[in-house]
Amino acid sequence: MLARVAHRGYSAVAPENTLPAFAAAVRAGATVVEFDVRATRDGVPVVIHDRTVNRTTNGAGRIWDLTWDEVAALDAGSWFGAGFTGLRVPSLAETLDLLAPAPVELLVEIKPPATLDEVKSIVAQLAERDLLDRTVLQSFDADVVRKVRDVAPEARRGLLLFRFDAETVELCRELGVTWCNPSVDDVLNGPETMAALAAAGVAVMPWTPNDMAQWRPLVDAGAAGLITDLVGELTGWVNA
Repeated sequence: MLARVAHRGYSAVAPENTLPAFAAAVRAGATVVEFDVRATRDGVPVVIHDRTVNRTTNGAGRIWDLTWDEVAALDAGSWFGAGFTGLRVPSLAETLDLLAPAPVELLVEIKPPATLDEVKSIVAQLAERDLLDRTVLQSFDADVVRKVRDVAPEARRGLLLFRFDAETVELCRELGVTWCNPSVDDVLNGPETMAALAAAGVAVMPWTPNDMAQWRPLVDAGAAGLITDLVGELTGWVNA
């Protein structure tokens, strides 16, 4: 079955990486909810994509320069729409508590720079809620994926890529990843790498196909899932 991956939640209908976006993704039929994790200055894992809070909040500054209390005080909703004014950046703990009862898997992107202690903290929060077996931990940074392997060798891992290259398949083997998630163009234009990854037992899920015209070609090219902002539309497309 094609994995329907909600990119930063159902981010077409609610502010990305917020609790309403995650709740909407579940309601819209996502089979996997994807989100990003960074750590604050005082070591609290929070769910936000960018290195800074500038784009998605009314604040400014880099996540690792701000404390959790400072991040939690920001408005993370009004940029998206007036109806979301006052929404907060969620902690990882709040996000996991929301999603734990839902019938979904989790795709957790650990953003670099991430220290070993930060990776341990993320893994521990998943383990406390018995969510490790429902989670794939991924990163663009191979060293972060290695840290995940060292901390929790039993956890499924994913490697994000900007593009396929000659080292891709061997790197996926070395890291022991379950998923390799490249760009749409790589999946559509890299049949040899797609075939080699399939032979290695690595599933491929491209980011971020928001053009519905690309969905059929991506599936035909071997995509095991689609990481999209339009997860409700994807559910309807799959069901049709």
